[in-house]
Amino acid sequence: MTNFTEQDHQYMQRAFELAEIAKVKGEVPVGAVLVKDGEVVSEGFNQPILSNDPTAHAEVVALRKAGKALQNYRLVDTTLYVTLEPCAMCAMALVHARVSKVIFATEDPRTGAGGSVLNILKYQTFNHHCDVSSGLLKDQCSEQLKAFFKKKRNK
Repeated sequence: MTNFTEQDHQYMQRAFELAEIAKVKGEVPVGAVLVKDGEVVSEGFNQPILSNDPTAHAEVVALRKAGKALQNYRLVDTTLYVTLEPCAMCAMALVHARVSKVIFATEDPRTGAGGSVLNILKYQTFNHHCDVSSGLLKDQCSEQLKAFFKKKRNK
């Protein structure tokens, strides 16, 4: 089990709050926070429905904002905190962006690409690999997702 710092908890808590914004807007509740040198560079939450953009996952939204903020498409020495394990699209974007570390709260047993179904973040033949940790605020984020889908099914 990874030893998470107080700062790690704060960043993941912020990602959880961003996921709540997504939920209120009718999106799957996923939030992401990108950090460099102890400072938040960017944030994102799921918004493919709102934006009519299938790529507008929380991670991609945060990466796009970070690229603009840092004036660079390579986001070296950054850490992404995200409430749900990245999908294949997001994992590949993280690899291409050269994100150093990904910390996700809960696994995605259907499409997770951070180690549960696929392991794109550490795929051996790629020229970049992300360090990966998971489980930070797992119960809280998992419950948020389960409640969202339960409510959606009951409508």
